[in-house]
Amino acid sequence: MTASSLRWGPFSLRLRGRVVLTNLGLCALIILIMGIGITTGSYPVDVAGIVRVLLAEGDDVLAMIVVDNRLPRLLTALGVGLAFGLAGEMIQTLLRNPLASPDVIGFSAGASVGAIATIVLTGTTWFILPGAVSGGIAAAALVLLLSWDRGLAAGGIVLIGIGVGLTLTVVSNLLMVRIDASSAADVAKWLVGSLNSRSWTDVGTVWIGLLILAPLAFWQQFALGRLIFQDDVAIGLGVPLNWHRITVVTIAIGLVAIAVAAAGPLPFVAFVAGPIAHGLNGATRPTLLSAALVGAVVTLLADLVARSALGGSALPSGVFTALVGAPVLLWVLLAQARKQRL
Repeated sequence: MTASSLRWGPFSLRLRGRVVLTNLGLCALIILIMGIGITTGSYPVDVAGIVRVLLAEGDDVLAMIVVDNRLPRLLTALGVGLAFGLAGEMIQTLLRNPLASPDVIGFSAGASVGAIATIVLTGTTWFILPGAVSGGIAAAALVLLLSWDRGLAAGGIVLIGIGVGLTLTVVSNLLMVRIDASSAADVAKWLVGSLNSRSWTDVGTVWIGLLILAPLAFWQQFALGRLIFQDDVAIGLGVPLNWHRITVVTIAIGLVAIAVAAAGPLPFVAFVAGPIAHGLNGATRPTLLSAALVGAVVTLLADLVARSALGGSALPSGVFTALVGAPVLLWVLLAQARKQRL
């Protein structure tokens, strides 16, 4: 398909027809899934009922179902999916490796450890967000410190990140022992990744974070487009590698932290978003918007299935994101193996 450019002063944006159509299709799919999610459930609600609630004309029961239950859950799922998808594409592009994502190289595990540690230390969930942010930053700092050898090598970050992630998973399990039995059950569900009983506080956490971090992420797209080349080529193009790597990692940590704080470390969402987005739009360069939208679709769809599976038993959404992620992982592994044989 043809491409066109939009110019505004010193800024320009190149649009490819296939990418635009892919993004529009993903947006339509998001709207469809959210529409199904808000109207279906143990108490079905029709469109007219939703309109009445939004106009403050519905009864209290209907308002409670739509405004206090389903809307916060859907908006949280949407924001979490966007954040995970965006962070995953940034890290995979930075490290030039589709197998690298925040949940693979330890960033999500660090955020989880930080969140659980705040629960253990304070006995409340009020400080999950700062705990997740602190844990994610600490994990990333550890990975970068251990990977530093007169600069940051992408391959070293991946290998050390995997080791750090496995270690932090063990730390999470040890911290769980310090939590009482009733709280431990809830934390265990959260660790799998759950969107049950989300509130408007969770919505605010995710969307305020996205409003701050997403523009910064898209501002890095130009640099990420050069970081896909080998280091010597990128340096020849005038890209300060270490500066942009640290900046990208910092933004990705923030995105992961707000997502983990709101829904737990949903497995594979950050991992699958990039490969699926590249497969849909045929782009070889960073495709941040498409990856973010794919992350939202995967999260919303997993939550919809979790709500309706097994007679409405409200399973953790992470169970179903893992079911999506496992085949994609095998696909990526086979693709990487074929490239090595060529």
